[in-house]
Amino acid sequence: MSEPPVLEIRDLRVTFTAHGREIPAVRGVDLTIERGQTLALLGESGSGKSVTAKAVMGLLDQPGAHVRFEAARLGGRDLLAMGADELRSLRGSEMTLVFQDALSALNPVLSIGDQLGELYRVHRGLSRKEARARSIEMLDLVGIPAAARRIGDYPHQFSGGMRQRILVAMAVALEPDLIIADEPTTALDVTVQAQILELIDRLRRELGTAVLLITHDLGVAAEVSDQVAVMYAGRIVERGEVGELYDRPAHPYTAALLAAIPDLDSPASELRAIPGAPPSPADVPPGCSFAPRCDRASEICGHTRPPLTILRTGSDRYAACHHSEEMLDGALT
Repeated sequence: MSEPPVLEIRDLRVTFTAHGREIPAVRGVDLTIERGQTLALLGESGSGKSVTAKAVMGLLDQPGAHVRFEAARLGGRDLLAMGADELRSLRGSEMTLVFQDALSALNPVLSIGDQLGELYRVHRGLSRKEARARSIEMLDLVGIPAAARRIGDYPHQFSGGMRQRILVAMAVALEPDLIIADEPTTALDVTVQAQILELIDRLRRELGTAVLLITHDLGVAAEVSDQVAVMYAGRIVERGEVGELYDRPAHPYTAALLAAIPDLDSPASELRAIPGAPPSPADVPPGCSFAPRCDRASEICGHTRPPLTILRTGSDRYAACHHSEEMLDGALT
């Protein structure tokens, strides 16, 4: 019998209630990630990527937030059948989240050793001495210089890149089955960004961990991911293998994102921006959400929302567009 996917999410829906009105932030998202695989979730700011991550982690238990799944499984285990205590025990041990803002994610009044060691004490029952030794090993693993000496330092005493490495160390300390990295290289220079991405990818290869990488950087996604899911206005509008999707996008939004990347071989006088702006979650158009910004939009796009359907390419490609097949045919001519 084949091994079940590390993460399997079906029909995730998240709504927020504000001023007596329900605002849909995530609308019917499906995700499947196999062991040792990296899935990149792409999209502009406000598309619902971070909300999706927090919903999967069970971190949206707050007033006004409503989360619904048709199915949610981690390594074949039914998350919907688990109680709050059981779900809490999975966070940090079986599934972890690397936040994009390390300074906000780390506790400023606790040393790095205390925060990292807590994982071993709570989830593995180690003594303080044993937890400290394991914490130093993890800091060494993620490239913190003089880890044994700096284990007692506080977050503000580290650079932004070092803090991000510490978050990665906390995420992989207990060798989880799933790592969700939410914009892990935001505000970092390109050298540190490359180091963080290489670190996450190396840990994926060595530990067989599944990675959900949330980013708006198409270059980052192309470098480290196996599969890509493109998100717009709370929905996944295209999904497929990274190379094929980049070479032959089947959704106008994906094509527009790729066209906006500067071409260093043939630099243009100005960048190609996508006209308009994403719709507000409180006022999503009745048909295709991208139709008001799309140069391929036709009458049907304005009133009928296209479902996410498999394409006839013979591979695992999905798109939610009335004109996907036309786009693929045009790419072949």
